[in-house]
Amino acid sequence: MKDIELLSPAGNAQKLRTAINFGADAVYMGMSKYSLRKNAGNFDIDELEEVRKIKAESGKKLYCTMNIIFSEEQIQAVKEYLPTLEDSPFDAFIITDIGLVPLFKKYLPSKALHLSTQASCINSESARMYYDMGFERVILGREASLDDIKRIKDAVPELELEAFVHGAMCMSYSGRCLLSSYLTGRSANQGDCSHTCRWNYKLHYALEEEERKGIYYPIEEDEAGYTTILSSKDLCMIDHLDDLRNAGLSSLKIEGRMKSIYYVAVVTRAYRKALDNDPDKDIFREDIFNVSHREFSTGFFYGRDSNDGAINRPTSYGYQREYMYLGTILEDLGNGKYSIDVKNQIRTNKLVEYLGPDIYSIKDDTFKLVDEDGHELVKLDHGKKGYLITDKPLKKGYILRSESDIKTLN
Repeated sequence: MKDIELLSPAGNAQKLRTAINFGADAVYMGMSKYSLRKNAGNFDIDELEEVRKIKAESGKKLYCTMNIIFSEEQIQAVKEYLPTLEDSPFDAFIITDIGLVPLFKKYLPSKALHLSTQASCINSESARMYYDMGFERVILGREASLDDIKRIKDAVPELELEAFVHGAMCMSYSGRCLLSSYLTGRSANQGDCSHTCRWNYKLHYALEEEERKGIYYPIEEDEAGYTTILSSKDLCMIDHLDDLRNAGLSSLKIEGRMKSIYYVAVVTRAYRKALDNDPDKDIFREDIFNVSHREFSTGFFYGRDSNDGAINRPTSYGYQREYMYLGTILEDLGNGKYSIDVKNQIRTNKLVEYLGPDIYSIKDDTFKLVDEDGHELVKLDHGKKGYLITDKPLKKGYILRSESDIKTLN
């Protein structure tokens, strides 16, 4: 499936390198302004030189998200911002607001435009209109089925089609959500979603619509009386790649700009191996179940009434997690010594695993930790500088993890 692009998320430069290192053909990211993932880290103008270097080294495509819904003040301000991106390393910009189209044609005519999933394009007439407006690619609304995708591609064969195939699903799917603003004052439509649909809720009244007396919405509660009624299942299409390809998709998109480097590495690697039909693809596939996730489904791809479709019911439990992400190998300093970026506590009395792009897992319980002066440590915490010493053959960018003490999180 070399003709299908594998598109992975990046919230910062380290995630960008990880996505590329673990098999992405292209990476999408946001700038610090006008991105719907305001808290993903994102990139500033002064960081684009490093992004440009990564692109030159890898030859991969980079897409920039500028997909908020613009206010009048913002649309005026962006006119001064766009010219600063003229020599940026981005191959395309992902936008929702149609008001940006003439501005891009004026200030950044050489950059391609991709329509964000937030625009909810799920039919061929809309797709044709967007193509005629100058969009090279449409990122389809999550409600589009495989049949819908095929019909859209047949109707507008010149248009590239992209779809999310893995990751979190929002309760409003591709639309505009007001729940976060209502409960927290943080607008999801301005990139500051507080993920209120993921919270646990207690019900004090039965859910009954005024005009439909006696008809109740089925709600499941846990032992403490909480429900995840607003939380959609996660999406996972790794077992259906042929169907996605045959439907006419050009790009398979992994959700997760706000998720960890570990998530980006494991999920990208699994889809890369599956797309390449690697002999060990099944082993790498199983590893996506070890990354923090909710109950998986195939979303709307097989219709709204499919057995595991996201619309049938919300997820019945919270996050599942089999492993704890510990950190990343930053540099090989020689003689078995490595600098590490520590994200969660590493202890010398606990088995760790190292993951690489082509290495499923290297187990190690004999490693040592030392501080900057070479003194041995029992543990190394997040934010602390130290080094790992091991006889295992590691490389820059490898991921460290250990089994989690907590298997399921709410």
